[in-house]
Amino acid sequence: MIKKEIKILNQLGLHARPASMISKLCSQYSCNIKMIKDNYEVNPKSIMGILTLAAQKDSIITVITDGKDEKEAMEAIESLFKSNFDEE
Repeated sequence: MIKKEIKILNQLGLHARPASMISKLCSQYSCNIKMIKDNYEVNPKSIMGILTLAAQKDSIITVITDGKDEKEAMEAIESLFKSNFDEE
């Protein structure tokens, strides 16, 4: 299991477009993935789940990956967040 905190740097937070990108990326991995904000946990393979986090700029999201490809999944998720979802 890998657990990391990621800060939302995107100016608009996690709106529909980034949520779609996260969901699409996470769906490529077989490991269990969780995103947590303020003790609210969602499955990031669901766009609606991500949107319910209501994560704005500078929010801190905890990401947990657990399973066979957990390392690869976490690296890909971190990379996507660092890219600001190609919006800036």
